[in-house]
Amino acid sequence: MKAVILKKQGDVDQLSMVELPIPTPNDDEVLIRVHAISINPTDIYARQNPALDYIFNNETPKILGWDISGVIETVGNNVSTFTVGDEVFGLLNFPTFTTAGHAKAYAEYVVANIADITIKPDNISHDEAAAAGMAALTTWQPLIKNPIKMGDRVLITAAGGGVGHFAVQFAKYFGAYVIAVASGSKKDLVMSLGADEFVDYQRLTS
Repeated sequence: MKAVILKKQGDVDQLSMVELPIPTPNDDEVLIRVHAISINPTDIYARQNPALDYIFNNETPKILGWDISGVIETVGNNVSTFTVGDEVFGLLNFPTFTTAGHAKAYAEYVVANIADITIKPDNISHDEAAAAGMAALTTWQPLIKNPIKMGDRVLITAAGGGVGHFAVQFAKYFGAYVIAVASGSKKDLVMSLGADEFVDYQRLTS
């Protein structure tokens, strides 16, 4: 399979396309043929910063990437919740990468723990699904500590961004009245996601 490896931490010139064997899933894992990945700030920090080399757990080759969407090619002996041909997406080995190893998403095939994936909805593409994982998790984590209740008024800044547009949708799902703040060019998008009011921060005066 083709894969993009990281020779050492640094600029993009440290990335190289190589041929590697297709990995084999363990009994509780699945093998996914990758259709799409997303590149997040975490990928860039891990590529650039030698202090983050620990996330690779001394494994070689080093392959970046955590967000994927694709189709299951093989299931492990203990897997009963997924079958070959299932379209799935997920955020692999994150944030548990310090013990589970890096996810190695920059490749044509990737092994995934079944706890890290779910079925891709039919109404979204692989590109859209791959872009959801880390941004959606970043939005969801604070809601675990501070749940939104029906009727709450919620102000969401940067509502047109990767995290913010998920925040709008989550808040509406839980029944909040959503006031969204973003640039004017994002108004149509943000309102289509369910915001009740829109504030263009570029038009605010001091």
